[in-house]
Order: sequence, then structure tokens, then C-alpha cells
Amino acid sequence: MKNLFLVLLLFVISSVGHTQNNDFPAGTKPASTNILGAEYPRVDSLGQVYFRIEAPEATSISVSLGNVPLTKGDDGVWTGVTKPQDPGFHYYTLKINGVDVADPYTETFFGASRIMSGMEIPEAGVDFYDIKNVPHGQVRSVYYWSKSFNEPRHAYVYTPPGYDKDLDKKYPVLYLQHGMGEDRRAWPNQGRTNFILDNLIAEGKAKPMIIVMEDGGIARAFNTPIRDKSGKILPKPERQGPGRRGGPGQGPNFWDEFTETIITDLIPTIDKQFRTLSDRENRAIAGLSLGGTQTYQISQANLDKFASIGVFSAPFGFPGVESGYNGLLAKPDEFNKQVKLFYVSMGSKEGPRSGRAIHETLDNAGINNVYYEAPGTAHEFQTWRKSLYGFAQLLFQKK
Repeated sequence: MKNLFLVLLLFVISSVGHTQNNDFPAGTKPASTNILGAEYPRVDSLGQVYFRIEAPEATSISVSLGNVPLTKGDDGVWTGVTKPQDPGFHYYTLKINGVDVADPYTETFFGASRIMSGMEIPEAGVDFYDIKNVPHGQVRSVYYWSKSFNEPRHAYVYTPPGYDKDLDKKYPVLYLQHGMGEDRRAWPNQGRTNFILDNLIAEGKAKPMIIVMEDGGIARAFNTPIRDKSGKILPKPERQGPGRRGGPGQGPNFWDEFTETIITDLIPTIDKQFRTLSDRENRAIAGLSLGGTQTYQISQANLDKFASIGVFSAPFGFPGVESGYNGLLAKPDEFNKQVKLFYVSMGSKEGPRSGRAIHETLDNAGINNVYYEAPGTAHEFQTWRKSLYGFAQLLFQKK
């Protein structure tokens, strides 16, 4: 019976198609995240998304984007339209006969610890992450060996335009971390990191830099194993919520092991394989959401390695003024001398703990910081694209 269900499900999914005709809803365009040649989904000027799926054998179809049930016509075509969506990038799935699947006519992305469809909603007047007619850098795939945990590792490394021309020139480096349920692909794919930097560099708004995007060990969320240095998997602790450790004897957080990997393995590899300025003044670290929590954790344990820090929408992990950064936050003059840039951001639709409350705490303690609040966005990549856009312009500048 189970095998029969799978056969029927595959038949339903294989029959999914988008009717290609010219009878399109007025004022709509194919989403930029569609695969080549697909006319649906379509987006209008209000940010509403129109779906049209041919699946005569299906008994129910809904779209997670806006939780919209589709309606089946007599011709076996399912249609529906969402309410206006916030501008930017959104994950979504189709639920066909109760099973979540990716939309076969949309590009897929790794998020929420699985492959999902992606939807891009344009924002009027915003083009800083678009592909423009400017010199482009490269996103390079770099494999290396982690001695810390005796395993292969993989990173994506952005090198700026002209990197391969002047072989004597060295560059500062930003280590940029993704969020929960994502991996090293998130920033170059969903975040459009390379295009943001290409455009900023072309406009003279940011210094050319190398950006390293690695897997912070949080892609599989709570299922990620915790290992010791020999590679042995440790007992899984009971979770007490992000940013908090388990009780006595329950072990560390599942994302802690990346701290050693980045310091012991990743930074030496990047400094060896790329032409970097390897002093702390020319090295920065930033991250979004749980990657921002990792940024707090890694930077305060290794302030001798990073002089610039960016935390985007991280409601957990702020160490507090009394003891943070080995007591330096309680000594603002000393902290301000050591840290060139402390950048905190969030979307205006997020709770204050994601950034605003932290910024106010830092201000009250006399800690120099730059705060940015993206208008009208939530815990999503439109917030983090804008955060990177602002952060990158301030990085590695002379005071």
C-alpha cells in the first residue's frame, strides 16, 4: 500500500505543469526566480503572486507562501493568488495531496534544513543586489581539510573584480555566516553577496575585499552531531533554546564546534591560498540570526583575530555588558580602541531583542556602535541584504 501511494504521488508530481498561454493576469510578470521559460508563478506590482498548476490527478494543492489553497478548474488546472508579499526573497513549498514538494518551475534553495523553492518579490527603487553592467568578482569553491575534526570542509570565497590581474595586491577579509537551517550556499545564493559587493566596489562605496562563506555547523539544526577533537560524537544534550546551554553534564551547544574550525583551520587556509591582509585590523566577522550568535561567540573568544564585528538579527547570544568580551564591554574606552566597527542591525518587523535593545544597551554603556533597522522587513534576507550593504561600506575604512 505504501509503495502504491508513492507511485501515485510521483505520478501526480510528474504531471505538474504550467499552462503556457498568453492569457496572463494584467500587470504581472514571471518571477525572476522561475526556471528559464516558465511563465508561472507571476508577480504583480503589489507583490501578489499568481500560481497556475496543471495537475489533473491531484486532489488538493496549496502554497505555503501566504498559506494559499489553490482552486481546481474543470480543465484540471489549479489557480490561486496570494496577498501582497513583503519585498525580497522568500522560501516556499507546494503541498500536493498532503505532501510538501518543491515547485518544479522555480529555482530551489537550501533553507529550513531542506531544499525549498524560492520566490523573489521586487522592491521598488531597490537595485543594489541586482546584476549590473559593472566589473564582476568571482565566487570560488574551496575544499580544504579540517585538522580539528579530521574531516573535509567546503567554503565559498568571493574575490573582488581585478583579483587575478594585480598579483601583488592583498585584500582584507570578511568571514560571513549564514543562519539556522542554512549552509554556506545561503549568502551567495539567497543573499546575493557577490552582486552587492560588485556594485558597491564599482560605485566606490566599499573597499575591495575577500568574503569567506563557510558552513557554521547549523544547517541541520538540532540534528547536527557534536564531536570532540578526535571526531567522536558526544552525547546529544537536551536543548534549552537558542543561545542557552543545557544543564550540568549536558554538553555544549551544537553550533560551538565551528569556533575551533574557523580559527584553527579556515583562517589559516584562506591566508595561505589567497592574498590576504592577515592582521586583525583587516579581518572582520559577521553573521545573520544564529550566525550572529556565532559571531558574538567567536569574536569575544578571539578578539585578537577580528577588529570589526557585524551582527544581523541575532536575538540570542549577546554576552551582556558586565562580562562580555572578557570584561571589555564594561571598559568602553578600551573596547572602542580595539574594535573598529561594531555593527548591529535588524528588520523593523522583528522584536527589539533582535537588535534595537542590544544597540540601546551598547549606547548606554558608552560602546561605539552603528545601528541599522531595515524598514518594513522581518527576519528575512531582505533585512540581511540591506545589513550587508550598509556594513560593507563601513568596513576596513580608515578612522
